[in-house]
Amino acid sequence: MTAAITTTPAASTTASATGKQKETRSELQTPDGNPAPAKHRKLPFGKVQGLISLVVFVAVWWGVTAVKLVSPLYLPSPSAVWNAFVRANTCNPVAAGSSRIVCGVQQYFLWQHLLMSLERIGIGMAFAIVAGVVIGFVLATVTWLNRLIMPYINFIRALPPLGYIGLLIVWFGIGDVTKIWLLFLAAFPPIVLATIDGINSVNRDRVNSALSLGANRAQLIAFVMLPSALPGVLGGIRLAVGFAWTTVVAAELNNGIPGIGALAYLSGTEMDTPLTIACILVIGIAALALDGIIQLIIRVLTPWVGKE
Repeated sequence: MTAAITTTPAASTTASATGKQKETRSELQTPDGNPAPAKHRKLPFGKVQGLISLVVFVAVWWGVTAVKLVSPLYLPSPSAVWNAFVRANTCNPVAAGSSRIVCGVQQYFLWQHLLMSLERIGIGMAFAIVAGVVIGFVLATVTWLNRLIMPYINFIRALPPLGYIGLLIVWFGIGDVTKIWLLFLAAFPPIVLATIDGINSVNRDRVNSALSLGANRAQLIAFVMLPSALPGVLGGIRLAVGFAWTTVVAAELNNGIPGIGALAYLSGTEMDTPLTIACILVIGIAALALDGIIQLIIRVLTPWVGKE
């Protein structure tokens, strides 16, 4: 009589695990025993594509100016732009052999012009954020008031800044108050619209759940509606900062020194093309830096976005 062979669950599990380990080792090795290449491995080239693109752009720019395909008056060389940038941030003689020293451009260093523009935008944005969020919340919750006021907000949003800068000068003069008002008006409508959309997109199930648990109106607003609308509001603030930054040149056309927008405009009128391009590059880099900072703030304040 043949004895029955019984395989215990433990033995079966061990054999299965051993088989999986062998399969895993075979997948990680080629037939000759060498490690197999990792799947979905990113090429190192992908990490430096942006740098390569920048290098190619500068090289083409330098080549065009080196062979004088374009007059330096219209397109100066990269080195000329860099020298203008350095000159705008250092103290230099007025002319060769002169003992008179001038620091920066228009009596200020370029970084001081940039800081002044950032200060104006910061003040205008602060007022726009406070007013925009409050008014947007009220318009989102009071229907009849929304119908009365929204046409005016859309009207302001549609106007280009140069369309009403003359009126602001008549009302407030040519000082910083006019510039701050202009930047405020550029940033205010997007924040209002983003706040209204954020409040309207709040999940009604959350609202009803909070009410059924006994939440009062203040608790409903503080712990349900505002957190739910926060991603949309922050997205609107990000757009508003972009609008305000693109308005900085218009805001500083009149008596804007110190200011990076005014410096770009004045250097262009004086045919100082290298300095004009240097100012444009600084404005663009500052805009990218501001946008990156805002995106970081959004990720910190709304860590739950994309994880719900």
